[in-house]
Amino acid sequence: MLCVFIVPLVIINTGIVASVGLLFTLYIISGFGMAGIGMGIMHDAIHNSYSKNQKINQYLGYSLNLIGANASVWKIQHNVLHHTFTNIEEADDDINPPFFLRFTPHTKRYKVHKFQHIYSWFFYGLSTVSWVTVKDFVRMARYRKLGFFKGEKGFNSQLIKAIIWKIVSFTFVLVLPIIMVPLAAWIVILAFISMHFITGLMITTVFQLAHIVPTTEYPLPDHNGIVEGDWASHQLMTTSNFSPKSRLFSWFIGGLNYQIEHHLLPNICHVHYRKISHIVAQTAKEYGLPYHNKHSFLSAVGEHFKMLRQLGRMDNLKTG
Repeated sequence: MLCVFIVPLVIINTGIVASVGLLFTLYIISGFGMAGIGMGIMHDAIHNSYSKNQKINQYLGYSLNLIGANASVWKIQHNVLHHTFTNIEEADDDINPPFFLRFTPHTKRYKVHKFQHIYSWFFYGLSTVSWVTVKDFVRMARYRKLGFFKGEKGFNSQLIKAIIWKIVSFTFVLVLPIIMVPLAAWIVILAFISMHFITGLMITTVFQLAHIVPTTEYPLPDHNGIVEGDWASHQLMTTSNFSPKSRLFSWFIGGLNYQIEHHLLPNICHVHYRKISHIVAQTAKEYGLPYHNKHSFLSAVGEHFKMLRQLGRMDNLKTG
């Protein structure tokens, strides 16, 4: 996956690419590699489950920085908030999108949401462009207020590191191609956006299929901030698997089709999820707990489409 991401960019940066079609093809191939890094390398590494050697996990986690995002911010957003408060509005940052997207029945509904099942996919494609440009900094400011950084010094250190990594990434992925490729800069920028569109569409869709579907739940805390039930049951109620029989697909997306197993056992490498899934499903059945599973990727996409449409039409369910 690292080669799929890097090699096309190296070819572009040699300056030998003079064809618009070839330029877009190479950037799009790189986009598939970027998605593979996001789902199959950095995800396990930042969960400390890629290797038993924590240094290897640390270094491979930096592959997220290489593609323009930030491993430290992602660890807070994903490992801490998403995995602890799955599908809980405001606490789970994965379901706190811009106002024109509605991912829970508890958030305010606007008229534009009526069409979100149609336009959401376009914004999924642009999600990583937002991620590598502004979203990391917005979340850093939020997490600073929540006390996730060790004082001003800790925050400033992380901020400087984030800026340096982004300069390195953008230099290699966009600035050098604009300089080296004998085509207009706007064409290179469009090709760069096409790379991110492929990555964003794949990564966002895969993650959304696991939580934003009609079978999953969106619990709210009580007035004391406590969510009913235990953590493991909560993960089963708010998470769904899909396409469990496709080994090639599972390999490409880093086992994220087994999201239930990942949420229950985040410190286990994804290569074990398929075998573990039979034990988890049987145990859930034994205790009368849900085990949501869609037989194919397309059926899961259909369910997510249905849920987006439903959320765009149903009233706000938040109570005081």
